Amino acid sequence: MKKFLSSELFLGTMIAILSVLTAYVSYLGAMADSKQNEYEIQGMKELNDGNAEYLRANQDITQDYNYFDNWYLNVDERPEIAEYYQDNFSEALAAAVDRDQGIWDDTYYDEMYTDALTLWDNSDTDFELASEFDERGDQLQLVMLVMALGLAFVAWASLLNNESNMRVFFAAFGALALAAGLLVFVFLVPVVAI
Repeated sequence: MKKFLSSELFLGTMIAILSVLTAYVSYLGAMADSKQNEYEIQGMKELNDGNAEYLRANQDITQDYNYFDNWYLNVDERPEIAEYYQDNFSEALAAAVDRDQGIWDDTYYDEMYTDALTLWDNSDTDFELASEFDERGDQLQLVMLVMALGLAFVAWASLLNNESNMRVFFAAFGALALAAGLLVFVFLVPVVAI
């Protein structure tokens, strides 16, 4: 085993494998960071758009209150003026009047805030995905660190004399680092389902 660990073939193969895996994991980590950034930006955009839609809905609700009050004040004495205000009801208010279950019921508010709530839900989903990609990126950084350490051990081993016990020691640690990196990659790096 000592002769195998200190052989040029083993050390060269380990350097090649660890170099390729380190580069590959680094690439995956960069992609995870990119996706994290993408989903955070999308989440912030949808959060801002949701806030804007919420404010717009509040303005529309206030306008509906005014239209309804003016309609109600004029419906009996001045029907032509009442009709003008009724024509300006939002679709949600017109549907609420038709339902006759109380004008300002939950259904009315749900309809008015639908766009804002949808954007907020989308924002929450995007922030959750960004967090998952962040976790993936963190674990990939750990894998890359372990692989790079293994690469350093094997590189040092290749520089030492064939009979050196340190050559075997460094080669063994390089092999352990490869195994540990693969275990972390397979069992600890989360897969993000989009």
